Parts: sequence; structure tokens; C-alpha cells
Amino acid sequence: MNRPSSPYASQPEEEREPTATPAAPSAAQAPLSDREISLIRASVAVVEPLAADMTVYFYAILFTRYPDVRPMFPPGMDAQRGRLLRALLRIVDLVDDPGGLVRFCGHLGRDHRKFGTLAAHFPAVGECLLAALARFAGPAWNADVAAAWTKAYGAVAQLMISAAEQDAAARPAVWPATVVHRLSRGHGIAEITVRPHLPYAYAAGQYVSLETPWCPKQWRYYSPANAPREDGTLTFHVRAVPGGTVSDALVRRTAVGDVLRLGPPMGDMVLDAAVHSDLLCVAGGTGLAPIRALIEEVARRGGRHQVDLFFGARTGSELYAVNDMLRMAQRHHWLTLRGAVSHEHVPGIRGSLPHVLAEYGPWYQHDCFLSGPASMVASASETLTFHGTLPDHIHHDPFETPVLSTR
Repeated sequence: MNRPSSPYASQPEEEREPTATPAAPSAAQAPLSDREISLIRASVAVVEPLAADMTVYFYAILFTRYPDVRPMFPPGMDAQRGRLLRALLRIVDLVDDPGGLVRFCGHLGRDHRKFGTLAAHFPAVGECLLAALARFAGPAWNADVAAAWTKAYGAVAQLMISAAEQDAAARPAVWPATVVHRLSRGHGIAEITVRPHLPYAYAAGQYVSLETPWCPKQWRYYSPANAPREDGTLTFHVRAVPGGTVSDALVRRTAVGDVLRLGPPMGDMVLDAAVHSDLLCVAGGTGLAPIRALIEEVARRGGRHQVDLFFGARTGSELYAVNDMLRMAQRHHWLTLRGAVSHEHVPGIRGSLPHVLAEYGPWYQHDCFLSGPASMVASASETLTFHGTLPDHIHHDPFETPVLSTR
């Protein structure tokens, strides 16, 4: 399943805006007060309509004031600016959810090791971020707002630094991996299998960032389509999309013997999150990859779950791995497969996945794992919730993390 690059990468006019400069974060940060949270959210509401210009300004002053960080970023910055904004908005969403904030910032901190991010970069990033916020918030920016943002940024930076330091003590920042097999699946999809040079521990359902030798510093997220194997290999399903530099390079140029680089595994859509013995798995397009890995994991654990898999696509021919999944269903009595096609009259089930789920439900006694285009995941989640499935039993990657960008 295609994934986007990290939304926040190491962000470490020259006329500077008057604003507080975040100090290096301390080990113990007091929680944000309700008033500070309100000030932060109110300021974001002011700058959000100007977000595209604000992120351009942020990176401009960051690279001007701290030119040594520029080589850490790819030459083209358009996609990177959007990722910064998504991460910023996600952090604001989580400022009153300490557990969620710790998890999100921990993921960011660990993931940013691959960019070469160091603790010393954080004050520079904070300084330029607050300068950009101050400029675009205009009259809504004052000393109290600046203080609230300084405190919030200090807490975020400390969480990221701590997570990165703990991670550095346990494993490398990146894993070189040699391509050992490549198979064309048609419709611009390639199945690429790699063998990491060092042991690579992950859980079925997680996703991994990849960097190719043809697009240095451009990382994209893809899900392994297999549960962990004894030989350590990982298989990815990659779809080339128009204008997608990394996906196109992976599909069109990758050959056996090429060396890619992997970032650390991320994501919480794993089998251990399930509380029910019955599972509903819903996959759209190359979203089948992590779902297939989860099904393999159920098999590895002895088939202790009953699994209903719905696999959807626009046309029958785009159900690219349906034969593989049918063979899995023949081997495992606990697995039921249904394919759904939304834009073509073919034998079988016709309709969008959310519509089909409503027809075959209810699913309130199942744990539900969803993977595919963000719009499909959102719609399927709404359908399941409407028909009685508890939100805690619906598992998918956070929209602001995958957003299923395929470039």
C-alpha cells in the first residue's frame, strides 16, 4: 500500500518577526492549561486559510537562517510543505490528549532519525515556526499566544528527542535492503521483495518508509504484504501514479540487485489490537498489502480468528491479487473472501466497499481492519459506526499519517 513521506521531516526574510524563541526543551514540562490550549487552537484557526503561504515562508526563513539544514531535504519541497502542515494540525488536535500526543511525537522522533535530525536542530525549527505563525496570525498573535506555543513546542520537541535517543540505543536509523525479487502485477503495480542487510523487526499491518537511489531524500511509505518471515525478506505492493517520482521509480526502474533503504516500521494497525475473535478486513486497491500481512499473521498464530475479507476495486481486472487470496481462502477454513467491483458489471458483488459492508453486516461483534484510499477508509468507518461497531474496534492508520499519498 502506498504511503506518504513523513509529514514533519527535520524542520530545523529576512526580516524576523517579533516572537519568543523556544528554548531547548527541559526534561519536565508542565501540562498545557485549558487557556493555553484555547490560545493555540484559536491561532491555528486564524492561520489555516493561509497555511500554504505560511509553510513556504517557514522553510524560506529556516534555510536562510540555518543553511546547514538545507541538504537534509529533497530538492523539491512542494510535498514536504504539506507534510509539515498535516503534522502541525495533528499535534494541535492532540494537545489535550497526552497519550495520543506521546504516541504521535514518539513516532515522529523515531522516524526522523533517518533524516539525520539531531537535538540541536529543534531550537532552530521552533524559532522559525513561531516566526511564521506570528507573521501570518497578524493581530491575533500576542505575548500570551507566543508563550503558549513556546511551551507546546518545547513539550513536542522533548518527546521527539527522547524517543529518538531511546531508539538510537536499540537499532539503526536506516536499513539498507537488496531487491531479491520483482514481479509485475499489471495496472502499474509491482511486487518488490527486499532482504535487509541487518535484522528488521516489524509487526504485520505496520508500514515502512522507503528511499530509492534514484530519488534521494524522498521517502514514501509502503506496507509489507507479508507477516515476518524466517528469511527476513519483506514484500511490497507499489502502484505507479502520474507524477509520482518515488512510486514510478520503484515500479519502472527497480531490478534485482538494487539497494533501497528502509526507515523504521510505524503504525498500530496490528493483530494484537483486536479484542474479538472475529475479524473483518476491508482492503481497497494496494491497501490489500497490510491486510494480507495480517491474514498471514493469523495463520502463523494457528488460525484462532475467523476472518471475513472484502477486497474492492473499480474494475474486476484491478483486483490484482485476487487469485492469491482465493488460494489462501482454500488453505484456511477460517478465511472468507468477497471481491467487490464498483465501476463495472461483472459476476459477483457490485458496489463500493462501504455499501457492500452495510449489506453484509452487521459487524459490531468484529474487530475491523481497514486499508486503502483515505476516502474509502473514512466512508467504511462511518458505515460500520452507524451500524453499531464501536470506534475502538475499528482499526486503520491515522488519516494524517498515511493520507495515502502515492507519489
